[in-house]
Amino acid sequence: MGRSFIQELFKANNITVGSHRQHLFEAFVNDEKNLLAVKQIMENKKLLMDTWQFKNRLADIQQQPVSIPNATAGKPYEAQLDFGQLKWNDFTWFHIDGLEGSGLQYDAEKKQISGTPVKSGDFKLVLKYRLEGESDTSAPNEKTVPLVINPNPRSLWKNIESDHTDPYWKEDNVTATASLGDKQLVVASKRGRSHANTGAFREDDFAFRHFADSGWSVLAVSDGAGSARLSRAGSRVACTSVVEYFERLLTPELNATFDALIADHAVAADDKTQKELTRFVYDNLGKAAFTVHKKLEEFAGNCAAPLKDLHSTLIFVLLKKYTSGYAIMSFGVGDCPIALINKDFSAITLLNKLDVGEFSGGTRFITMQEIFKSDTFATRFGFRLVPDFSYLMLMTDGIYDPKFEVEANLEKLAAWKALLDDLGGRNDDHVKVDLAPHTPETAGQLSAWMDFWSPGNHDDRTLMIIS
Repeated sequence: MGRSFIQELFKANNITVGSHRQHLFEAFVNDEKNLLAVKQIMENKKLLMDTWQFKNRLADIQQQPVSIPNATAGKPYEAQLDFGQLKWNDFTWFHIDGLEGSGLQYDAEKKQISGTPVKSGDFKLVLKYRLEGESDTSAPNEKTVPLVINPNPRSLWKNIESDHTDPYWKEDNVTATASLGDKQLVVASKRGRSHANTGAFREDDFAFRHFADSGWSVLAVSDGAGSARLSRAGSRVACTSVVEYFERLLTPELNATFDALIADHAVAADDKTQKELTRFVYDNLGKAAFTVHKKLEEFAGNCAAPLKDLHSTLIFVLLKKYTSGYAIMSFGVGDCPIALINKDFSAITLLNKLDVGEFSGGTRFITMQEIFKSDTFATRFGFRLVPDFSYLMLMTDGIYDPKFEVEANLEKLAAWKALLDDLGGRNDDHVKVDLAPHTPETAGQLSAWMDFWSPGNHDDRTLMIIS
């Protein structure tokens, strides 16, 4: 190697060794000091090349784009570092600084960042590493990469109390449980985030009553229109007026009339008995709906407000158990569904037709007089006589929109099974509602479940479940 190097060196410097100087050249290339000098030169050349390659590799790593996925405060997070894809196979040691206090940790064995972020912000992570050939005691190399921890969307919403001094104020969150004969009722109505964020009122409402002497139960749910100035009062008047109406209507004479109709229908369910029942439902529930409308007119007059300021949807049900089964009568105006799930959970029946449209104007309200004059008024009523049922549910669109998304899904049994699974704890928050049987905590659980997160769906939420 020494001879070749010196020959190349002489050639590069235009030095020619003649034949008469060969013996001198041989002595020169074999001189121990010259061989040592050549060795040192070769080692220095290698050192220079190695140093350049090392510096070049460091520069490549510094310029290499490394993207770590964004995290969200409060949500479990995992980010895998693929050393093969990143071409970091020459790393002999690796560590990440900058995660302190974030709630995240780096697992060197798994090459994974994981944990649940406890705060949001822009973090600068310092990737520390050593490359092949570097001493274990040498200072590690560093590369800074950003990590964004987004704030949890829920934390951005304020929860401002509504004005308790308002003459039409009502509780922001309400729950109730009750026995309806051999059935149980649980209901929760919660102010939506969009209203809580501005200190606005809960516009949903509900009411119910079980008349033990006659066996009837009356159930009502209403959703006040967001654009209506006094809808919070409209929904309350609508629900309480339904209960008050049937409290007066359900006389022993009327009970006897309906009991006889049910008995005839149970013996021979023909067109005649069906028409008689249909007429009974239409007459009595129709009068109830119109009475509610008149009550709202009266209320609007007393507070010198236009009736449209009280715009509210309304659904209500009358329920009674007979030896032949459960009689269920229903009425609905607006976009709040009433659903009946049979005993073995093999069928779902919608007890009302929703007023929905491509635009918000598609919704109808009990305050609109035209619904009583419409040719479709009779379609707003329903009647079922069923041996038994698993669940009877009344809900506002604050539940319907996020959980069913489109009206067509209300007809799908799978969508209702998914809702029951969700209520049973199969959700991101692992909140479970004990429905079978109820416990003293069931109403609170239902209210807590209603805090579920659904992007874009922050309306009031009301759900009444009879099981």
